[in-house]
Amino acid sequence: MSGSGPEETPGAEPAELGFRPLYRQVRDALIRRIVDGAWLPGQPLPSEMQLAADLGVSQGTVRKALDAMASENLVVRRQGRGTYVARHDDERVLFQFFKLVPDEGERSFPQSQVLSCIAAPASAAEAELLRLKPATRIIRIFRIRSIEGRPVVAETLSLPEALFPGLSDMELPNNLYGLYAMSFGLSVASTTEKLKAVSATSEDASALQVAPGTALLEIDRVAFSLDQTPIEWRVSLCLTETMHYETHLG
Repeated sequence: MSGSGPEETPGAEPAELGFRPLYRQVRDALIRRIVDGAWLPGQPLPSEMQLAADLGVSQGTVRKALDAMASENLVVRRQGRGTYVARHDDERVLFQFFKLVPDEGERSFPQSQVLSCIAAPASAAEAELLRLKPATRIIRIFRIRSIEGRPVVAETLSLPEALFPGLSDMELPNNLYGLYAMSFGLSVASTTEKLKAVSATSEDASALQVAPGTALLEIDRVAFSLDQTPIEWRVSLCLTETMHYETHLG
């Protein structure tokens, strides 16, 4: 698209387009294709020229859309090699989603021990946050996460069973977001978080090997897929004696 002429209108996918800036419309159209399985995590997208011809827009508009997707960690631009659907590998999860950082030393990815994984009717809170009908079946996971052998996080995760058929019978890996993407076609695109200071209950204290009443940081997170469907509710109770929560804005 030239800077002086009128902005072109993509003709290939009119149902997906509206009155937003054109590059945002192209971004949304590409995300929809990823959601529909046209390209899987780690796979390359067609070239900018191919996408522009397919969507009936300029290469510049496609480039701007892909740049926006890269800034959101939805795709990865590789110089001279093209653009790839982002994967939830350990490095990406560590730096994008795991925000606990040691007060001293290097950041490391925690190891996980799954203590339980069951399917059950959703509680009222689970149904509300995951936008489910009351008593819809969910998968509830409880696990402990450790760094250098020391338990630092006790986590409860709730997932809609319909989106993750068979997960409750699987051996769960350390990196669950990678499992969601590779086995169920669901990539975590964004999250919302609430932080709160709480005291360890007897159960929490036992799991984290601390005294009841120990101060904990509660991270209450809802994860959303590319099409903004809530796919996971996670409550993490974190020991912060030797760690802190770190995030980067802008």
